[in-house]
Amino acid sequence: MSVSVAIPPSSLRRDPSSEPLLDSGYRRGDEDTAVSSKAAPLKKKYAINTMKCFGVELSPDNIAVAMVYFVQGVLGLSRIAVNFYLKDDLHLDPAETAIISGVSSLPWLVKPLYGFISDSVPLFGYRRRSYLVLSGLLGALSWSLMATFVASKYGVAFCILLGSLSVAFSDVVVDSMVVERARGESQSMSGSLQSLCWGSSAFGSIVSSYFSGSLVGTYGVRFVFGLTALLPLITSAVAVLVKEQPVYGSMSGHNISSDTNTGFIASSKSSIMQLWSAVKQPNVLLPTLFIFLWQATPHSESAMFYFTTNKLGFTPEFLGRVKLVTSVASLLGVGLYNGYLKTVRLRKIFLATTVVGSTLGLTQVVLVTGLNRRFGISDEWFSIGDSLILTVLGQVSFMPVLVLAAKLCPEGVEATLFATLMSICNAGSVLGGLMGAGLTQLFGVTKDRFDNLALLIILCNLSSLLPLPLLCLLPEDIANADSKEADDIEMKSN
Repeated sequence: MSVSVAIPPSSLRRDPSSEPLLDSGYRRGDEDTAVSSKAAPLKKKYAINTMKCFGVELSPDNIAVAMVYFVQGVLGLSRIAVNFYLKDDLHLDPAETAIISGVSSLPWLVKPLYGFISDSVPLFGYRRRSYLVLSGLLGALSWSLMATFVASKYGVAFCILLGSLSVAFSDVVVDSMVVERARGESQSMSGSLQSLCWGSSAFGSIVSSYFSGSLVGTYGVRFVFGLTALLPLITSAVAVLVKEQPVYGSMSGHNISSDTNTGFIASSKSSIMQLWSAVKQPNVLLPTLFIFLWQATPHSESAMFYFTTNKLGFTPEFLGRVKLVTSVASLLGVGLYNGYLKTVRLRKIFLATTVVGSTLGLTQVVLVTGLNRRFGISDEWFSIGDSLILTVLGQVSFMPVLVLAAKLCPEGVEATLFATLMSICNAGSVLGGLMGAGLTQLFGVTKDRFDNLALLIILCNLSSLLPLPLLCLLPEDIANADSKEADDIEMKSN
């Protein structure tokens, strides 16, 4: 999901009357002024509002954030359907499939642009609610087209691009709410907040995983696309939970003035200047460079999908079960990081997860060569175990990237800079996918030829070790679990 993965500029601040992101919404003064007959209801309200998940209080804003991430996870319902549609209906090769996948990720590369738009051009007086509603409707439209009219690889690429845009834009809105609080918090609290977000996404993946395969086998890909079209509407619905004061004098429906356009240009120019001033600082630029290089290593996912379905005969239903296992593993990875690793130094986490992940990734060679069957392990069970371990490691290694990106953002441009950092991270991932497509073509791996697939897997896994000599680009120490020292951490990150 990436996937699986933007923020409005810094002027998009929470109104003074809004509750802080981690606030329960309960104020002690309410108890002091309440009459005794209302004491019981207030106690009950307090108990409800202080419910926590991953250590984060479930205020309405936090619930909205979690639900948007949940939608990002549950949209995985269509992933297997898309893969089989490209392979069986459109008869594309692995390299072409990888290219379409890379192109469809392009909306995630310009996430700061969405921040400029949502900050400077509020719709109907709102910068957050309105864009959440619009994003949900756009996603529903894209999958509705997939379920009805699309019949070519270009149409598929356009619709997936449109759906990706809807998710990226909604991600901008909710991430701004996260970053505004994460910048001044300790690494431990920032990790808890990120754990809530990605835990919700992993839970969404679990909900949709098993059915993603069985529905394809039973009803076909078009039915799955139509069902997926209903899910983005959840994003539109949770917009009512976002506490936001209307912006008076802004664009509302048809009332668009030249002052609005001028304000948008001036605000965007100012944000770009602030953004460049922040990015060129060595303590931001160098870690960003490492994140990009860490993500920009080739992978062979498309080739492996064709091998497991065309060569090993894995059915959509079985792939749905594998996806269910990986979704649970992703949630386990979030819990592992949140419980034991969020105070560990970043360099240690990156080093350990990269080395171990690269080594274990080579186990796919065992599946390709059939060596597992010599030891009495079926292809199905080996694939499930391999996917589970690699997914846990992948999630554990990606969580520090989110925390690091949030901690690097200095005051004043934290929202826009976070969006930029994550866009750079996504750009590295897209580049890695395109490099993988090129290598797949170079090695002659097609939908029915897999002679050099083992060499492709070995090269892709070993390439993931290349960024390790640049670990020195990461901050020496931003780990501190004590929230009382948040101000000191803020000074270091700035």
